[in-house]
Amino acid sequence: MIRPLALAIGVFAASAAPASADLVFFQSGRALSVASHREEQGQIVLALRSGGEMIVDRSEIVDIRPDEVPYPEPVAVPAAPEPVPPAAPSSQLRATSEFDAIITRVARTHGVDSTLVRAVIQVESAYQANARSRKGAVGLMQVMPATGRQYGIRKLYDPALNIEAGVRHLKSLLTRYPLALALAAYNAGEAAVTRFRGVPPYPETQTYVSRILALVGA
Repeated sequence: MIRPLALAIGVFAASAAPASADLVFFQSGRALSVASHREEQGQIVLALRSGGEMIVDRSEIVDIRPDEVPYPEPVAVPAAPEPVPPAAPSSQLRATSEFDAIITRVARTHGVDSTLVRAVIQVESAYQANARSRKGAVGLMQVMPATGRQYGIRKLYDPALNIEAGVRHLKSLLTRYPLALALAAYNAGEAAVTRFRGVPPYPETQTYVSRILALVGA
C-alpha cells in the first residue's frame, strides 16, 4: 500500500545517506527502481541504475521505499560491436522493414508518429534486433534495462517488446518536451536536458537529434 505524500516527504528528510537501492512511486502510478535518491532545492534527483540521473519535482512522487529486489549488473558482451549506421544519407528514411507491422501497431496504440519511431530505430540500431551498446542499451530502440523495467518489460531483445518499451518511453518524453528536446532526452537522459536547458552540448547527442529530425523532415 502506497503511503500518503506527507509520509513520503518524511522519507526524503530521513535519508541522509543514499540507500543501496530505492523504489520510487510516482503520481502517475509508475514505479521505478533507482540506485539512490537525494533532494536538491525542492527537487528529487534519482540516480539511475544504468548510469546518469533523472530530476523530478517532489510533487510528482508519492513515496520512496527501500527496494529489496536484486537486480544483477549487466555483463559486458565483448563480441558485440557498436551497430554500424546505414550507408544511406541521413536524410533518407528506410522504406520498409520486417518490423513495420509492429511499429505501426505500437505507434498507433500510444499515439506516436510511426515515421518518428522508424527514424529512431534507424539511427539507434540500423534495424538490428540484437544490437547492444557499450552502455548496455539493447535491441531495435536501444532501451536500457532500467528503462524497460520502468514499463514492466524485461525481454528487450524481443523486437515487439523492445519497440513497446521504446515507444512508451518516447511518448512520455514527448508529453513533456518539444520534439528536439524529447529526442535529446531519449539519447542523453532527462537530467542532461534539464541541466543544459536544451539539447546538451554533446556531439553525439547533437548529431543524433539532427539525424532524426532530418529523417522525419522536421
